[in-house]
Amino acid sequence: MQTSKRRHVESPGICHRLLTARGLLAASAIVLITLIAYGPAYRAGYVWDDEHYVESNETLRSLDGLRRIWFEVGATDQYYPLVFTTFWVEYHLWGLHPVGYHVVNVLLHAAGAVLLLKVLTRMGLPWAILAALLFAVHPVQVESVAWVTERKNTLSGLLYFASMLAYLRWAGLGGPAIEKTAESATAHRLRTYVLALTLFLLALFSKTVTASLPAAILLIIWWQRGQIGWRDVAPLLPFFVAGVSAGLLTAYVERHHVGTKYVDWDLSTLDRILIAGRAVWFYLSKLLWPRNLTFSYPRWIVDAADWRQHLFPLGVVSAVLLLWFLRRRTGRGPLTAALFFIGTLVPALGFVDVYPMRFSFVADHFQYLACAGVFALCAGMVGSVSAARSARRVIAVAVLALLAILTWRQCRVYYDGETLWRDTLSKNPSSWMAHGNLAAIFARQGRLDEAIDHFHRGLTLKPDAPHVEFQLAAVLAASGRSEEAITRYRNVLSQEPAFQQAHTNLGNLLLQTGRPAEAEPHHRRAAELSPDDPLARHNLGMTLSRLGRNQEALDSFREAVRLDPSLSASHAQLGVLYTSRGQLEEAAAHLREAVRLDPGALMPRFNLAGLLLAEGAVDEAIVHLEAAARIDPSNRIVRGKLIAARAMLESRTTP
Repeated sequence: MQTSKRRHVESPGICHRLLTARGLLAASAIVLITLIAYGPAYRAGYVWDDEHYVESNETLRSLDGLRRIWFEVGATDQYYPLVFTTFWVEYHLWGLHPVGYHVVNVLLHAAGAVLLLKVLTRMGLPWAILAALLFAVHPVQVESVAWVTERKNTLSGLLYFASMLAYLRWAGLGGPAIEKTAESATAHRLRTYVLALTLFLLALFSKTVTASLPAAILLIIWWQRGQIGWRDVAPLLPFFVAGVSAGLLTAYVERHHVGTKYVDWDLSTLDRILIAGRAVWFYLSKLLWPRNLTFSYPRWIVDAADWRQHLFPLGVVSAVLLLWFLRRRTGRGPLTAALFFIGTLVPALGFVDVYPMRFSFVADHFQYLACAGVFALCAGMVGSVSAARSARRVIAVAVLALLAILTWRQCRVYYDGETLWRDTLSKNPSSWMAHGNLAAIFARQGRLDEAIDHFHRGLTLKPDAPHVEFQLAAVLAASGRSEEAITRYRNVLSQEPAFQQAHTNLGNLLLQTGRPAEAEPHHRRAAELSPDDPLARHNLGMTLSRLGRNQEALDSFREAVRLDPSLSASHAQLGVLYTSRGQLEEAAAHLREAVRLDPGALMPRFNLAGLLLAEGAVDEAIVHLEAAARIDPSNRIVRGKLIAARAMLESRTTP
């Protein structure tokens, strides 16, 4: 790439110090205002998906988990290893206390806004600080900042702007290229280029949407110079290759680990174009009028036969063409901002299947980076109007204050899961996903009637939601409504025949209600679906034992303890089966292991005591019977056997 031939000599004089002081003051103001606007986030807990990303994420617990984060695709919900590395570090600093994770998210967002300021200032944008502050405090950003899971956005955004700034400095765009002396210029420029590429790779390791960076840089080049040449494209080829590679990997993870391959999207190419056109106008409307911001928006019906829906994509194309024809009158800035906005949104416009599309085609956090283009255009427009500078400042401050207040209010929605889902339902009553998640919270709290009510509401809105029906079945079973639960589990399996946990739960419920013959095919199918699951083998063994097929049951329990030697329940069952076969030595070994693994279990101790009494080891039997009596003091059978054992011991010692 050809760079500017002007040599930049940085003066340490008063002017340079003043500019530095102004820059520091502006950055400090952005950080302070951001920290204040997001005040309620520091008191928030965890919400949707935070459980998988932080609370129950086993990879955060150990050094081996850190290895898995980077080198085992599928070890985490999505392959964004840098994001999970930050969670790993934080877990070892403050455990699961949510305040630390929220503070880091806000700080990352504030730092990203500061870097955006530096990028826009370098490009000579009037009122660049207004654009940065809009990015920092606009309420549409709350979903990305107050939601711990969206560390993906705040971290990747920071790295995105850092990489862009480094590349602009390397290329001399918007200002002179960095040079110190003639002798060190080449090496210094190479280090800056490598830094830009490294920051870009780290951004991709945080979220793949940042793959749009090289295209955005080409847009900036066109904005500045009016043309793009091969010398502009060639240095960006490694960026494009890295971005495409990351995109393909993310598509694979979405399909094979997140679960998009299990969803029948049933969307034609025309449907996706209609979705994309409407989504662009939706996102723009939320930036210009941030009213009723919702965690999950209604999923509109796509109908290619409705001519009105075609107006959305036609409107997008018409607006871009209009800006193109007006570029000589208005300048290239508006078209650049529009193309940046639309281009950065492309991965979230419906052309690529992403899991949240099951619930809604749009989400606030999808436009975290894209909105920077609109904010830059707004700032440029404010800077170009003919009103007095003081009047423009008053208006800008008033708008920013209003947005900061709205951000403060929106942050409170993310206080906890119940608050989030109640707010979602108040704005989107048709959200079956919100009903299902609110019901799951009630179920964990033991509010079973409320949980059942919301599960029913969710299924009324979307009858083909097997995972919601699965949760309803589990709550019905916990409420003692076994027959209803069995019916629900059967409905789930009619929709998802390979749902392993549904087979397991249905088999267990049928076994509990005295139907081992009906339970057996479900437990067998669960074991086939998860051949390395020791509990599936144990459950199958229990069913086979109830059916009197003891040899098959024995084989199943053996496989269970082979897969998991610490499975005390399988050791206990092996002890019972070996006892019935007269293999007392093997029975005693397994019963002793069951007692060792689970000292608080009653039956292994009781059965071991019976075996010991039969062998004449009365003293040891009494020890286990006394422990069993402490476990269940009201158990008459245990106390009766203990009395008999003591009498047996006394008869032996009495002359």
